[in-house]
Amino acid sequence: MAMEVLTGRHPYSEQDLEHSELLPSYRVDLRNANNVRLDRFFKANQVNDWSQVSWKQIGKPYEVKNMSEDRLRWERENSKEMPVRTSWEMFNRSFHEWFEKDVPSELLGARKSFMRHMGRFEMKEVKTALNNVISLSLWNYAHRIQDGVWDPRGKRALFEGLDVQKPRILFLGAAEGYEAMQLHAMYPGGEVVLVDYDEYCKTNRFADFPSSYPFLGANPATGSTKVWYKDQMNIHYVVEDIRNLSFGPEFDIVLSVGLLEHFPDEYKAEVMEWHRKFLKPGGYVVMTTPRNQMRSRLFYKIMEDVMNHTYRELMDVRQMGLYVYENGFDILRHGFIKVHNGIVAKPR
Repeated sequence: MAMEVLTGRHPYSEQDLEHSELLPSYRVDLRNANNVRLDRFFKANQVNDWSQVSWKQIGKPYEVKNMSEDRLRWERENSKEMPVRTSWEMFNRSFHEWFEKDVPSELLGARKSFMRHMGRFEMKEVKTALNNVISLSLWNYAHRIQDGVWDPRGKRALFEGLDVQKPRILFLGAAEGYEAMQLHAMYPGGEVVLVDYDEYCKTNRFADFPSSYPFLGANPATGSTKVWYKDQMNIHYVVEDIRNLSFGPEFDIVLSVGLLEHFPDEYKAEVMEWHRKFLKPGGYVVMTTPRNQMRSRLFYKIMEDVMNHTYRELMDVRQMGLYVYENGFDILRHGFIKVHNGIVAKPR
């Protein structure tokens, strides 16, 4: 498959620190191993007193209203609104296909197709080929060049400095589980539990995540930097609706990435309660949401057929923070990385 392009399960080691390399499907990034200059990737402390922030001041999030053609077609054929579960299943399959692409090869093919149809004045095919070129070019820039989806340096900056030893980590709506693996590398020796109600996330998105992808973390024996891989981690995947989980307050970190923004306001309190109910006393909630910025709006417009199957909002960090604060959490760290807002909080 396209994602497995390197020979050997563990092709990188501590000798490769500060190395970055573009592979056909993603970027390997082992730069800034010691997390210096964190403000390059994480701008913190925009709000000093959350009790003084109001919705009247900051406004509500931007709702992404344009939907994928697959969803619109399903609704036309079935004469009803697509159920939430179906929309998530459709999104997971659509999004995962892009992580597996050999992007340079497909981009070259799309450009050749465009030129061929142009030469024949096949204007309908020209439009389709041009859309493919634009989408692949944007994905190439956002995911491979900028590494904005995974963003290992930004995520490490967000996760830095948690007071935990061998933590149990619960990832709600885990998909492929990338961020929990990064956390586990930084705070090794514990356990990760990934939860998603779409079995495809376990059997494909997580299972197909490249075993050769290196995560920068810690060596607990020496305190130095260590390169970790998925198959070295203690990870368990649970296919279940979050509302049906049988766990108690037993996790040191409860994590969600791109979860809160998929729920209208009337459900956000329930979403925040999911984070609270599984957390040990003194534990951390770590959350991200996509940023409301022009390039994000453009991304969700151009990539609508890939991304827009479900309800989705774009927020600034004040809006995200106010949802967190109003639902009973004290915010310890807040800010943004390349394309995500990030918050670390504890229940009040």
